Amino acid sequence: MTRILATGNDAPRLLEHLYRNGRHRTSGPRIQALRKIMVQNYHRDAAGRLRWRTAEKEGGPGLPPSSRAVVPPYDTSARYTRHGQVISWKGFAADLTETCAPDGPNVITEVVTTAATTHDSQVLPGIHTRLARRGLLPAEHLVGAGYISLPHLEQAAREYQVTVTGPLPANPTRQHRQAKNFARDDFHIGYDRRQVTCPQGQVSAGWHGPYPTSSPTAAPLIVARFTKSQCRPCTARTQCTTTADNARTVGFPPRELRDLQLRVRTEQQTPEWKSRYAVRSGVEGTVNEFAHGHGTRRCRYRGQGKARIQHVLTSHRRQHRAPQRTATNRVITHTRRPTASQNHLDQRQMPRPKSWRTLTT
Repeated sequence: MTRILATGNDAPRLLEHLYRNGRHRTSGPRIQALRKIMVQNYHRDAAGRLRWRTAEKEGGPGLPPSSRAVVPPYDTSARYTRHGQVISWKGFAADLTETCAPDGPNVITEVVTTAATTHDSQVLPGIHTRLARRGLLPAEHLVGAGYISLPHLEQAAREYQVTVTGPLPANPTRQHRQAKNFARDDFHIGYDRRQVTCPQGQVSAGWHGPYPTSSPTAAPLIVARFTKSQCRPCTARTQCTTTADNARTVGFPPRELRDLQLRVRTEQQTPEWKSRYAVRSGVEGTVNEFAHGHGTRRCRYRGQGKARIQHVLTSHRRQHRAPQRTATNRVITHTRRPTASQNHLDQRQMPRPKSWRTLTT
């Protein structure tokens, strides 16, 4: 911590010196990056002392969102992200779409390079738009769980006549996870009467919405409410709600999306659906080839634009054809600064082992 604070005190003095002695130099990209890094990582307390910035839950002033935070100073467009508790990286991500028709070769038809903080679900509509522009739309698109959502299923079928196939996430509520409790599917939804009936026969007193959601991948939500007078005397109340006011609310999508949701969840339990979806595992081999055969997990360049060139050139080893089925998956791309030894050899055009090349940016 002493070294961190010492560095933090040196940086403002450097910026002040540059501003005082060469104002025209303070607009350069390196100076702007230093300013951003200082603001994002340090703050001054009430006494004017420099402090290391920490998250609000740790009692600090808060940290910038990952989508805006500068992580490596040598590439200000790279971002940090984490998937679960195991996978984390700094850099970008590449989403690969590959044909998987049984009667033809598997070829890559689309490559998307995004910031590391871009979720899988945000790229699917753009993939369909670009495939349609080139006449490469599939009849069926096999995707992972991260790419699929109710709005995407409906949009792909309506705008492009594409069947998106993937494991639709289950109901995330507490009641659904605990099988002994009353989940949303245990309630009867009457769209025509705008009423919901609970498993004990009570009819909802309020019907509100549909409300738009902040996420483009989440469906609009209708909320049905039960009153305290209905829920408090109920003998099964503990199986239904634990809220302070002892009243249950049930959220669900509009009828068209609800019917689609039920149909897809029923289909994905059948052996036919599982056999058809198993074909998507082939794209995992393509991801492995990108990562280990071509070193795509290490950027050879700095900046998202150049990283995309690397991804596209790697994919051009295959020949395009009009697909009937495609599959999509993601490659994680890290950024790593070249070592002094690597720079020394590169500047003198001296050969070095291939494993070194895969570690350069």
